Amino acid sequence: MMIKVAPAVIVLGQNSVTVARKIISVLPGATIYGLAGRTCEVDVSFTNFGETLRELFAEGTPLIGICAAGILIRTLAPMISDKRQEPPVLAVAEDGSAVVPLLGGLNGVNDLARRIAEVFDVQAAITTTGDIRFRTALLSPPPGYHLANPDDAKKFISDLLAGARVKLEGVAPWLSNSQLPIDPDGDLTIRISDRLVTPTPNCLVYHPATVAIAISDTSAAEDDVLTSVRQLLTDAEIAPASVAGVFAPISAAVNRAISAVANALGVPARFFTPNQLKSLLSQGYSPAQAAAVAATGTSEQLISSLPIAIAISPQPIEPSTIGQSRGRLAVIGTGPGSSQWMSPEVKEILKSATDLVGYKTYLDLVGNLSHGKRRHDSDNREEEARAKMALDLAAEGRYVVVVSSGDPGIYAMATAIFEVLDRHAKPEWDSIDIHVAPGISAMQAAAAAIGAPLGHDFCTISLSDILKPWSIIEQRIVAAAQADFVIAFYNPVSKERTWQLTEARNILLRYRTPDTPVVLARNLGRPGQKVTVVTLEQLAPAVADMRTVILVGSSKTRKIKRSDGSISVYTPRRYT
Repeated sequence: MMIKVAPAVIVLGQNSVTVARKIISVLPGATIYGLAGRTCEVDVSFTNFGETLRELFAEGTPLIGICAAGILIRTLAPMISDKRQEPPVLAVAEDGSAVVPLLGGLNGVNDLARRIAEVFDVQAAITTTGDIRFRTALLSPPPGYHLANPDDAKKFISDLLAGARVKLEGVAPWLSNSQLPIDPDGDLTIRISDRLVTPTPNCLVYHPATVAIAISDTSAAEDDVLTSVRQLLTDAEIAPASVAGVFAPISAAVNRAISAVANALGVPARFFTPNQLKSLLSQGYSPAQAAAVAATGTSEQLISSLPIAIAISPQPIEPSTIGQSRGRLAVIGTGPGSSQWMSPEVKEILKSATDLVGYKTYLDLVGNLSHGKRRHDSDNREEEARAKMALDLAAEGRYVVVVSSGDPGIYAMATAIFEVLDRHAKPEWDSIDIHVAPGISAMQAAAAAIGAPLGHDFCTISLSDILKPWSIIEQRIVAAAQADFVIAFYNPVSKERTWQLTEARNILLRYRTPDTPVVLARNLGRPGQKVTVVTLEQLAPAVADMRTVILVGSSKTRKIKRSDGSISVYTPRRYT
């Protein structure tokens, strides 16, 4: 049984983190949850063990607790009701000496336990009688097979344990190589078939994933395409559970009908490049037929009704080894620095990614979420080259994440990606699914650290004149000053640029009083964070650098000195 959802590894103490790391080394996408105050260097911290465990269980997340089995059982007991739906739950000893499957027998818990046990060179404590005696789990078949009638399986297995013999119809190495009492004259039957079969209590039916559905580009509505696919399967008496995947030319990847069919059937969508289909197309196959034949390696059982084709492989298909996924490119903002400012959406994206692209400092901020990913570090000034690299990687079918600090759409990489798409369009980039995930901006973090200086109208201006001339920057500072906006200055000072901040201050002093509050926020969310308040008259290049965001108050912005000696800055919501 394939585990479809990445597991959560629960640790209650720092000694368990090393064991957790070994476990996730064989479970791509798994997340380490650590008890706050007792663990560090984990992916997610939690404070309430029971609530966290029950929430993950309710979401269907497989749970691996590095703790006593009893605490898992007691915590989840009120939620145990449907063994067909419950996710795998295992207990692992703190030193890895024991791996005990507890729940999820119908959803692959024994297989998961064996994978984990191999890491520690121990035997998983499997207690399922049928699994032990027959060296196979009839209720949870391996990837590539689907049990059509699980309701009949319990009595079927009981009869086998009582001494009944079983005849095998069809080919399935995992069954023929097991210790099942196989007998051509057996009273029980196991049938392996990709056809629609009416099961009976004495016959378990397994549908192998041997069917490839191929769809070429089409203007038909999603529902119409899905209806046509279902009708083709029905006419051919093919079991939908035998569909392994939906396949198409890469040029059709943006077609929503393809993802709609894949989602409805619960299978992946995979795509072929023009070169991969060139030979088949030259033989007269339609694009859909060519994709179906390429997916199965055979045209002997080819069913076609444009723009759809169906082909059947002699053995189960592993879609991940065929063609490529639709490339995905996410541009994310990690927030100014601290991982606690990273949104749940961004964390989920990082867990799923195959490749991380970005400035080394920003990639380092991702922390443990970068484990198992291919990193592509680059200099902070190579934004266009970085964008091209990210798009090229995604065009290969990878899930690429471009990492920015703050918000990716504010002076950051989201704009660079779309600029490159606009100026250097490549046909292979057209199929990429692009998504921008927002983050907390530096100006928001700076404002929150000192009070509410952005409480009324404000604007942002970058003082870097690398991408725009100073004359435009000067015009915008004048306009913002005249309009009495609070101004957030980004990129205020670098080693090569120092005079711009002085000039900006001089312009502002024409319109604002020398005692106007100015917030200087440096290294927000990182070691060495410092937030100070000066006056506009005191603003000088020496007090800022490229890691500093500057908030210059409006004529209404106020500074409050608190009784504990701290200072707060805010801009009133009412102009009176």
